[in-house]
Amino acid sequence: MFDTQYDVIVVGGGHAGAEAAAAAANMGSSTLLVTMNLQNIGQMSCNPAMGGIAKGQIVREIDALGGYSGIITDKSAIQFKMLNKSKGPAMWSPRAQSDRMRFAEEWRIALENTPKVDFYQDMVSGLIIENNRVAGVVTSLGLKIRSKSVVLTNGTFLNGLIHIGDKQFGGGRAGEKAATGITEQLTSLGFESGRMKTGTPPRVDGRSLDYSVMIPQPGDVVPEKFSYMDTKALTHQRDCHMSHTSALVHDLLREGFDRSPMFNGRIKSLGPRYCPSIEDKINRFADKDSHQLFVEPEGWDTVEVYVNGFSTSLPEDVQFKALRSVRGFENVKFFRPGYAIEYDYFPPTQLKHTLETKSIENLFFAGQINGTTGYEEAASQGLMAGINAHLKVQEKDPFVLQRDEAYIGVLIDDLITKGTEEPYRMFTSRAEYRTLLRQDNADLRLTPKSFEIGLATKERLERMEEKEAKSESFVNFFRETSFKPDEINPILESVESATVKQPDKLFKVFSRPRVTMEHMMQLDSVSSFVTENELNREVMEQAEIQVKYSGYIAKEKNNADKLQRLENIKIPEDFDYTKLKSLSYEAREKLQSIRPVSISQASRISGVSPSDISVLLVFMGR
Repeated sequence: MFDTQYDVIVVGGGHAGAEAAAAAANMGSSTLLVTMNLQNIGQMSCNPAMGGIAKGQIVREIDALGGYSGIITDKSAIQFKMLNKSKGPAMWSPRAQSDRMRFAEEWRIALENTPKVDFYQDMVSGLIIENNRVAGVVTSLGLKIRSKSVVLTNGTFLNGLIHIGDKQFGGGRAGEKAATGITEQLTSLGFESGRMKTGTPPRVDGRSLDYSVMIPQPGDVVPEKFSYMDTKALTHQRDCHMSHTSALVHDLLREGFDRSPMFNGRIKSLGPRYCPSIEDKINRFADKDSHQLFVEPEGWDTVEVYVNGFSTSLPEDVQFKALRSVRGFENVKFFRPGYAIEYDYFPPTQLKHTLETKSIENLFFAGQINGTTGYEEAASQGLMAGINAHLKVQEKDPFVLQRDEAYIGVLIDDLITKGTEEPYRMFTSRAEYRTLLRQDNADLRLTPKSFEIGLATKERLERMEEKEAKSESFVNFFRETSFKPDEINPILESVESATVKQPDKLFKVFSRPRVTMEHMMQLDSVSSFVTENELNREVMEQAEIQVKYSGYIAKEKNNADKLQRLENIKIPEDFDYTKLKSLSYEAREKLQSIRPVSISQASRISGVSPSDISVLLVFMGR
């Protein structure tokens, strides 16, 4: 069947695998996507939503680079919200509720319409390794499929073990078997592996819920979208709802703690810190009598509902009894209970910044295999692994994003430099340059870079260049155009801002915190410029941010440029840290293990002190 050698084989069809296959194929590599069930490509295993705090920025970055996640989300969205609008634009984070079935369908359609992607349904049980280089995969049917590179995106399937109360059984997801063989082979080759845990809440029948006693959670009045391309924004949306647990619910849940795999020792691995199970929440926050539950519809036409905030591995009878005591859930019917799942992962310090493994050439890891949690984190790693697998096969320079260039750069650098012992989730606080890494400017930051390597299309680049040119023109208009006191003072008075006595440039008054674009549009000169130049909302928003935050942006850019000087001081790949006795023992050990590529990366390793960095700089003549 497979008599030719592929450029790239992608193992797994989740968010990481789908993005990896699309990226490699769109850049020109012959690509094979091997997955255990072709019906589940792009499956949303947990909640039916994309984006959120920092995660929304990642989806926009994926889209700016030419990935599919933003487009797929726009096509399958049932609600859109821009979170954190009360804060500064660095914190604004887009989030969309998706139709679960349509999301997976759109992914399947998108991949089938990507010419260089082939598909095969089977379990990959091993890798073909020749001279410390990967040369293909071996399937459970005994097929040997050869390739120049392999991207592993196994999600929660590697020796997956599902827990519901006292019961436990093998599986990578409810109703699907676990994947075996890969962990055992990699550990025999010297890889370090570990176990992690994640969980999911019950799915319930929406017809059995009383929404009249819950708090509606509508989408934005004027919804935006994820993709910078011409996908359509929603014209109507589905509401989510909110309810709360109570002291009674907590007491009922506690009755099952002695049968909980989390508390009786069956589960030994760590779960996501920022997405704990309901039993973990009431145990850790015993002083709280109530926790929020978000009731999220699974799609336009289905009655299935996701109970966000009630992730659990308690026995199904305990789950049912407790949930029936939640307001609005008195007559709830389950579609399926919640469960926890343990799975194998490989500490990501074993990878290069390209996501290629350090010990096996042309083998790449992406997604939960690297210890992350979340669709968005997985998709971004898949995209980068797919890009770099293609570039490695073509013997081209790798594609690596720096911490001041993208949240994706922060994510990968954190994983490779610091590692993780618990499921890693992205937050805006992890990025030291978040004023630069906003969701509104992801295309300006990343599309030119992606076009240069051959992924982003000419159409995408031209859209970005038009937006950039119009935004700059509008900012310059504010810098160069003056106002008269009598036309601006009524606006200033309306927002309780100090009036002016002398004419001045619009830029100066627009920089005031309370003065918005809506206020500026009341001026004939501004509204005329917008009309004549056909400026859309995206361009106007970009210009407003550039005016209001110009000082902060310039300061952060200056700080990033200073740090970049350390990034430019490269450390030889075969550098022997053991010979530098002036380094602390911990620094020698960590540096020898992680093998940073630059002084900047070395400075971010836990246990490497500023004095250790000084030793390195002196040794390298700096």
